[in-house]
Amino acid sequence: MTEETPGFEEKPDVPSGATSDDAEPKAAPEEGAAPAGDGHAGNAGLVAQLDQVRTALNERTADLQRLQAEYQNYRRRVERDRIAVKEIAIANLLTELLPVLDDIGRAREHGELVGGFKSVAESLETVAAKMGLQQFGKEGEPFDPTIHEALMHSYAPDVTETTCVAILQPGYRIGERTIRPARVAVAEPQPGAQTVKAEGAEETPAADDKENGGPDEG
Repeated sequence: MTEETPGFEEKPDVPSGATSDDAEPKAAPEEGAAPAGDGHAGNAGLVAQLDQVRTALNERTADLQRLQAEYQNYRRRVERDRIAVKEIAIANLLTELLPVLDDIGRAREHGELVGGFKSVAESLETVAAKMGLQQFGKEGEPFDPTIHEALMHSYAPDVTETTCVAILQPGYRIGERTIRPARVAVAEPQPGAQTVKAEGAEETPAADDKENGGPDEG
């Protein structure tokens, strides 16, 4: 038997002229390793992409805010139009009822508003008032051409300005909107009354001086 000498290990044969380093395989370069100096370029690219994303986000946010503002304006316009249409419809309905209300008023003046007719008439007036109908026009108030329509004209010594002396037909309004002016008879001051009054006022001090003795004549 052949005895192996302890401490010695068999090595593979190495060709003559080759070193031991040539026998060991070299480690392959790691895959995906970036060359030196490429890290800064990669960071710059990420920063540029981030700026683009921020710009796009700001644009989309501005678009959304503009759409929200347009939607709010649209809702306000729709609500305003809805209210206007409702007011016009109510005004048209009440305008058609004005002749009926005039008949009720004349019946009341002549004492003919009695019995069941009185109850129906008062119910109709109550409903019209709930819908916003307001009556105006009173005797003795100054004439206003924006709400009054003069059908008769006269002169009176006891008025100082053009005054409504009789209400021929009451006026009606809904809120600030007049749907029918009050038809009235007006009276103006008597021509020459102001002049006569002014002349009388000027003569009064002279009369007082005479009564008080006045200055002695030289």
